[in-house]
Amino acid sequence: MRVTRLHVRNLRRLESIELEPGPGLNFLIGDNGAGKTSVLEALHLMAYGRSFRGRVRDGLVRSGCPALEVFVEWIERQCGQPRRAGLRHAGGDWSGRLDGEAVAQLGDLCAALAVVSFEPGSHALISGGGEPRRRFVDWGLFHVEQDFLAVWRRYARALRQRNALLKSLAPTDQLEAWDRELALAGEPLTAARQRYLERLEPLLREAVAGLAPMLGTATLQLQPGWRRDELPLEDALLLARDRDRALGHTSVGPHRADWRLGFSSAPNREPLSRGQTKLAALACLVAQARDYAACRGEWPVMVLDDLASELDRTHRQRVLATLREGGAQVFVSGTDWPDTQLPGLGQANLFHVEQGRVAPA
Repeated sequence: MRVTRLHVRNLRRLESIELEPGPGLNFLIGDNGAGKTSVLEALHLMAYGRSFRGRVRDGLVRSGCPALEVFVEWIERQCGQPRRAGLRHAGGDWSGRLDGEAVAQLGDLCAALAVVSFEPGSHALISGGGEPRRRFVDWGLFHVEQDFLAVWRRYARALRQRNALLKSLAPTDQLEAWDRELALAGEPLTAARQRYLERLEPLLREAVAGLAPMLGTATLQLQPGWRRDELPLEDALLLARDRDRALGHTSVGPHRADWRLGFSSAPNREPLSRGQTKLAALACLVAQARDYAACRGEWPVMVLDDLASELDRTHRQRVLATLREGGAQVFVSGTDWPDTQLPGLGQANLFHVEQGRVAPA
């Protein structure tokens, strides 16, 4: 997957910029506050429907403007034909087009362009709560398993209904109906997550060996959100019903799921250093990109924001070498020009970002 054109209007400091990136490494260089991260945010927004720096309505739209606009053209290896997507977002409402047709759901737009992002907040994948880890797994499944989105939406709808009934103190027969619906969606949802982590584990071990060998062998373990090895989800919901009535929400199920990352060098789960946490998070993202490539026949677009401040020179070279060997298109932001000794740098594309403007260097 290769982006051939990116046009952004009214996103933070970017009034209007247009970029024609190359197929390999693309470096965006500029001072702090110049707008480098905003360019990468635009790609992330098109692929996820949200920024990696907060909600769209929290300052993402340029001051004084009604909405931001992002337009992306790219080529997929499988079809070889150019694809186009446009998104207009005002913070509260949005509109989008994909290959000339209007899209009704933001998820349909996000499914078209696959972007894996590593940014200063990515350490939350390891050190944060369960939500970013659930999103990580569900993103991988969303892009490689055709039926996953329908199952995810079915579960989310059933959860909303059950929570509403709990808050309104609805009678037992109504709760039983939604318990059954929640279980019918939740069991296959959990099974898909389990399969995904099992498939990802050897890829993660390979990524850790290349990027952070000091961590040892990596392991992944799903925590499904209830005692799945002891009872089915419908029974777990029944046992938790009185407690859920008191709480006013559903306390067990896949929406409470998490996964645990372990390393042989820390057998008792000793805390990782900040640097090790960043490397572990990056290894997870590289493994996810490799899984996508194995399933879809091409790498997703890789976005690495402020890589130099997150990793030292040796690890930066390892990361870029890994992605370059896979043939990924990579966008890297930084305040300094890249190391001229980096192998293959002659094929990289350099862009200078200054006061919200982007130009080839």
